[in-house]
Amino acid sequence: MSSIQNINIIPEPVLLNISSGKFILTEGTRIYSDQELLKLSECLKTLLLPATGFNLIVKETKEKIGNGTSINLKLTDTDRKGELGFEGYNVEVSSKDINITAPYPVGIFYAIQTLRQLLPPDIENCSRVEEIEWQIPCLKLKDFPRFSWRGYMLDEARHFHGKKIVKKMLDLIALLKLNTFHWHLTDDQGWRVEIKKYPKLTKIGSKREETQVGGLFSKKRDGIPHSGYYTQEDIQDIIDYAGDRFIKIVPEIDMPGHTRAALASYPNLSCKGYPFRVSTHWGFHKDVMCVGKEEVFEFIQNVLKEIVDLFPSNIVHIGGDEVLKERWKKCPDCQLRLEKEGLKNEKELQTYFTNRIIAFLNNYKQKIVIWNDALNKNLDGKPICQYWLRRMKEVREYLKKGGDVIMSDFKFTYLDHAYSFTPLNLAYKFEPIPKKLEKKYHKHVLGLEAPMWGEYIPNIKRLEWQTFPRLIAFAEIGWTPKLKKNFNSFQERLNIFLKRFDIIGINYANLREVKGNVLKRSFKVFTLFIEQSGGI
Repeated sequence: MSSIQNINIIPEPVLLNISSGKFILTEGTRIYSDQELLKLSECLKTLLLPATGFNLIVKETKEKIGNGTSINLKLTDTDRKGELGFEGYNVEVSSKDINITAPYPVGIFYAIQTLRQLLPPDIENCSRVEEIEWQIPCLKLKDFPRFSWRGYMLDEARHFHGKKIVKKMLDLIALLKLNTFHWHLTDDQGWRVEIKKYPKLTKIGSKREETQVGGLFSKKRDGIPHSGYYTQEDIQDIIDYAGDRFIKIVPEIDMPGHTRAALASYPNLSCKGYPFRVSTHWGFHKDVMCVGKEEVFEFIQNVLKEIVDLFPSNIVHIGGDEVLKERWKKCPDCQLRLEKEGLKNEKELQTYFTNRIIAFLNNYKQKIVIWNDALNKNLDGKPICQYWLRRMKEVREYLKKGGDVIMSDFKFTYLDHAYSFTPLNLAYKFEPIPKKLEKKYHKHVLGLEAPMWGEYIPNIKRLEWQTFPRLIAFAEIGWTPKLKKNFNSFQERLNIFLKRFDIIGINYANLREVKGNVLKRSFKVFTLFIEQSGGI
């Protein structure tokens, strides 16, 4: 096999030139580093040690010592405002040295992920691999991302997975150079984050009696209680873990709909005020937070104070999707609010609600994300809009007014969908820039995010099977220049990349499963309402 054939990097780099020769990693190779990069140097050493058995020496120095081979990590300020931007990097490999440079530490981290993929897949082993030459072809590589927002969303409100699994997913998305972990922590079926001022949110809201099985319209329940939540100490541990991988965590506290778990904990927050139970079924729920009661806003502000103090990303997702307004129409408090504020209808009542939350979070210098359901011309400020379904014309107009958008198109990016609905080739075709959007507005498309909704994701095997390999495709879409995208090339590189997952032990869907079925695809819309098979 030629050296060029050995280059199988995902995401595809911006510029890669292969030359003759090779660098061979040995136990005598040293890692030289700027002082600011010593922690990353140790991470590189830790990454290489298990499979190679080489306990490489790390030195803080500006000049190489001795004649042996070396890996050199260095920050450079020559391109801080140039092509590489915040996350870009350069890698040069000769027979004697690997030189990794970047304007910022995050670029060094991503270069290490590329270096990992330049080595044979066996580097992923957790014990020493004998009789292998750890070689890398000589090359020059320049790389930087197409989009600044490259995200993965995990819904743990529906099924709680716990710290070990979340950290495993963070490791995997870091390998793919994804930089955002959107954490859907609250919904009708569960409240998963400790709020010290409101202990019932986890004492009551984190537990449901049973779970719907068999699809969206099924009346069957499994009869098995489901529970779980993260203490604030757990959250901090995960934040630190993500930070070491240059991943920002965006918490989502969904409101004013998708709140049955909160209403079960504090029924006074609803229009009716009667007792609720945490929902055991999927779909829409009529009972939402009462916008007419001041105590609702007091509750939300107190919750968000703790969320803002806990999460350092300075970004909070407040949901706003699928808010049924039937209760508001019959609620005296909501109707009085509507009259006092001079609002025309219940849709404007949701905008009033959203504006109050935006104003509150602005006091804490937070960026706010909303689903495009909540987008309205009367919104104050310009929250980040996350697009998922319908009303694309409205989203394009928002972009033209300078609003920022994250693209999560339902037809392409939803990882919980069946492979018959979203086969791998369709996922790879996704283009985050909306059609008919003039080039001058492209900068307001921050990037893309692939949501993993959790209704039918009860365990890690199912989670991995639904996520991979489609998330690998989305990682390339978010990073690689549009003109370099090529599905045939991607498939070839993916075949090699997945050998790494075999070694790590990831339960991905195989390439036969992700192709979908022509007959099933004719009826693909119906797969959205049934529980999927496979992956277990």
